[in-house]
Amino acid sequence: MGNVMWGQGAGNKTNSNCHDSALKAGEDETLVVLHDYPSPDISEPIFRMGEKLRVLSQEGNWWRVRSVQSGSENYIPNNYIAKVYHGWLFEGVVRQKAEELLSLPENRVGSFMIRESTQQRGVYSMSVKHRSIQHYKIFRLENSWYYISPRLTFQCLEEMVNHYSDSADGLCCVLTGPCLSGTISPIDITSQPPPVRMRHNNFDWKKIDRKDLISAGAANSMASYLSLVGDHDPGQQKKNRKKKSKSVCVTDHSISHMDLDEDYDM
Repeated sequence: MGNVMWGQGAGNKTNSNCHDSALKAGEDETLVVLHDYPSPDISEPIFRMGEKLRVLSQEGNWWRVRSVQSGSENYIPNNYIAKVYHGWLFEGVVRQKAEELLSLPENRVGSFMIRESTQQRGVYSMSVKHRSIQHYKIFRLENSWYYISPRLTFQCLEEMVNHYSDSADGLCCVLTGPCLSGTISPIDITSQPPPVRMRHNNFDWKKIDRKDLISAGAANSMASYLSLVGDHDPGQQKKNRKKKSKSVCVTDHSISHMDLDEDYDM
């Protein structure tokens, strides 16, 4: 929760800079596409505006990335992306682009982003989707505490986000989730164990040559089976085979159905 503004002591610039660095420390680099790339006028885009990317490597002004949605890998130039930290802190996104991103259909009312100024490091504003996109300047005290409304201050941006996620408290609405949080990463199928499938060997036991059996134990088992089959009436054997076939058929159907369900879940 925040604190009332009065009673806050003055801090120093060194503490402020350290706090800025802490905001982005220990975060896996996530990128968001700001413009379709390449332009639709040139060819079919490889990456679309609003698409989230995972960083594989950086080579000069180019990034090798993997799409969170499709899993495809490719290169994209530096001026087509913005870095995102904590899911909601967008680095270098201007007001107009914030409105375009928040207007994408995967964002609901209350979707938001905090964006860092492209002109001055450590200067932030909050953009929130409501009936229209609302923008709020985030002010900062000398002791590095933040506030939107002068009556309430926060020690860090995370604390501010948590507070306004519980209560609008003067904003246009409660914060419901970061911009583009509806973009869900697919399950990495390479990390999943392969499905277990039952194999059915269609042997005609009567046609098996005992000489081909390597194991003496298997030969004995086969002899026992053939002797039992020979003691039964041929008509009864036919009925038994039908029953066994029917049972195997039901088992095949059940396993196949389960495999399909697993595929759909993925």
